[in-house]
Amino acid sequence: MKLTLSFFLIFLSAYFVQSFLIPQNKINQHNTALNDTVYYHVDDLGLPLKGKENCITLTNKILKNINGEFPKILVFKPGTYHFYPEGCEQRNYFESNTTDINPRICAFLFEGAKNLVVEGNGSNFIFHGQMQPFTFDNCENITLKNIQIDWENPLTAQVEVAETGENFIDLNINQKEYSYKITDGKIFFNGKDWEEQWKGTMEFDREGRYVVPQTGDWGCLGKNWQNYEAKSIIPGLIRLENNFERKPKVGNYLVMRHSERLHSGIFIQNSKNINIKNVTLYHATGLGILAQFSENLTFDKYKAIPNATKNRYFGGGDDGLQVSNCKGQITVNNCEFAGLMDDPINVHGTSVQVIEILPDKKIKCKFMHHQSEGLQWGHAGDKIGFIENTSMNTFAYGEAESFKPTNRQEFILTLKEELPQNLETGDALENLTWAPDLTIQNSHFKSCRARGVLVSTPEKVVIENNIFESSGSAILIAGDANNWFESGAVKDVTIRNNTFTELCNTSSYQFCEGIISIYPEIPELNQNTPFFHKNIRITGNKFNPFDYPVVFARSVDGLSFSNNTIKKSKKYAPYHQRKYTFTFEACKNIIINENNYIGDVLGKNILLNQTNFSEIEVQNQENLKIETL
Repeated sequence: MKLTLSFFLIFLSAYFVQSFLIPQNKINQHNTALNDTVYYHVDDLGLPLKGKENCITLTNKILKNINGEFPKILVFKPGTYHFYPEGCEQRNYFESNTTDINPRICAFLFEGAKNLVVEGNGSNFIFHGQMQPFTFDNCENITLKNIQIDWENPLTAQVEVAETGENFIDLNINQKEYSYKITDGKIFFNGKDWEEQWKGTMEFDREGRYVVPQTGDWGCLGKNWQNYEAKSIIPGLIRLENNFERKPKVGNYLVMRHSERLHSGIFIQNSKNINIKNVTLYHATGLGILAQFSENLTFDKYKAIPNATKNRYFGGGDDGLQVSNCKGQITVNNCEFAGLMDDPINVHGTSVQVIEILPDKKIKCKFMHHQSEGLQWGHAGDKIGFIENTSMNTFAYGEAESFKPTNRQEFILTLKEELPQNLETGDALENLTWAPDLTIQNSHFKSCRARGVLVSTPEKVVIENNIFESSGSAILIAGDANNWFESGAVKDVTIRNNTFTELCNTSSYQFCEGIISIYPEIPELNQNTPFFHKNIRITGNKFNPFDYPVVFARSVDGLSFSNNTIKKSKKYAPYHQRKYTFTFEACKNIIINENNYIGDVLGKNILLNQTNFSEIEVQNQENLKIETL
C-alpha cells in the first residue's frame, strides 16, 4: 500500500511539473537555438492574491528551476504579494556605496539566469523588514517589468508638523506605519529584530511636495538639533523640546531618517543586457537600484517615487539608481525620481590607492572608502590608469594580468608590463575598462535631497530632454581619488534641451556650486595642473534661476555654453555664496555664445580664477562682465 501511494505521488508530481512548464509560444527565435518559450505561471502554485501570507517559500520553488538558455517568462497574476525575510536565500555581497553587513537577505535571487522575462502584470510586491527584493547575479538577457515594490512598514519615517512654539515642535505620527518608542528623551524606530535612532531630517512642503528651500540636511532644524528631548503627549503625538535654530512650518512633513543602507531595491552584479521596464519603487532599505560590474543596462519608465496613495513624501531609497563600475551602454529613458534621500542617479567608477610597490610588476592597493571594500575591482585584460593624487593627472596606463584580494580592504594587482617608473605610494589607480556610455533622456528629476545627476565616466555622455527640480545642483560632474574615491574624468559630455526650474539649487549640499556644477576634487589646483575634465557642451537648455550661479566649472579643457535661455525667477530670495552667473577655475577653451537672458538675471557676469582672459570667448555681444581673481 505504501509503495502504491508513493508511486502515485511521484506520478502527480511529474504531471504537475510537465503541465507547469508547457511551451505556449515561440518568441526571441533570433536569441536562442531553442525556439519554444516556457511560461512559468507562478499562481499555479497557489500564491495568495490577498492577505499577508509569506510567498517566499512558493516562489523559491520556481526560482530554483529557472535555468537553461531557452527563453522563459515568469508570470505573476495581478495581485498583491507579501514577502518576509523568513525563508529567503542569503548571500554575501559587497555592494558599492552600501554598508558592509553580510549576509544579504535576498527575496528573488536569480543566479546565472539567461533569457528571462519577469512579468508582474502590475502586481504589488510588499516587503517586510531588511531585505533585498530582486538580485540578478551573473545573469544575461533579463527583463523585469510591470511591478510595484513597497514596504508594509518602511525603514524611513515621516511626521506631520502639528504645532511649534518658542522651545518646542509637536509632531503627528502614524504609529501603525512607523513604530517607535522614546528612550531617555530620544526617538527610536523599531520593527522585528531591529531598532534604530532618528539621525537626520528633511522638510517637505505640504502642497508642492518639494524640499523646502534652504532646509537641506542641517538647515532643517539648525545646528544642535540632536539635543532635543522627546516626550509623548498622547499616542501618536510627540513633543520635541529644544532651543531649535529653525522650526519647520506647521502642516509640512518631516522625513525622519534612521536606517542604514543594507540592501538595494534591485541589485545587479556581473550581469549583461538587463532591462528594467515600468517598475515603480516606492521604498528600499538602501539604494533604489544598484548595478555594479555589469554591461548594457536599460531603465525605461522606472520610477523611484513616494507612494502617494499612502500620503508619503519620501521615495524609493537613497540614490534612485547607482551605476558603479559598469561598461557598455547605460540608458535611462522616461524615468521619474522624487522624494529620495540622496541623488536620483550616480554613475561612477572606483579609484583605489597604491599602498606598496612590489617586485614582479605587482602593486598592493587599498579601497579607501569603507563602502567600496570587497569589490571585484580588477580582471585580466582591464585597462588601468595611474593617477597622481594631488594633481589628479593620469600619468600612465597599463593592462591588468591578475587581481588577487588579500582581505576585503586590500588586493594585489599584477600588470602585464613593467610598472611606471614614477609610480609612488599614495598614487591612485582607476579601472578604465569598467566605464560606460551614458544616455539620460525624457526623464523628470523632482525634488529630492541633494543633487539630480552625478556623472563620472570617461565615455560618451548625453543628458537631454529632461526636467530638473533637484534641491541641490541639477547635474554634478565630479571625480576624485582623495575623498569619496569615485573615479571618472569626463571626455565627451552633451547637456542639451533640458529644463532647469527654480527649484534647482535651493539648498546647500556638498559640491553644489551652480545649477550645473563641475567639481573634481583636486588638492593642488593651479594653471599648470593638467586639466581633469574635457569637452563639455551645454546647449539649447532652459534655466529659470532665482539665484546667481548657473554654471561652475573647474579644471575643464573645452566647455561651451550656447543657445541657452536664462530667465530670472523671483520665487525665492537668493542665498548662495557665489555671486557670479559663471565661474571658471583653472579652465581653458571656454565659449559662451548665442544665449538669451530674460528678466533681471542676477549677475550676468563671469569670474575667472586661475584662468586667463585668452581662454574664454564670449560671442554675440552678450554683455557679460568678466572679473578675475
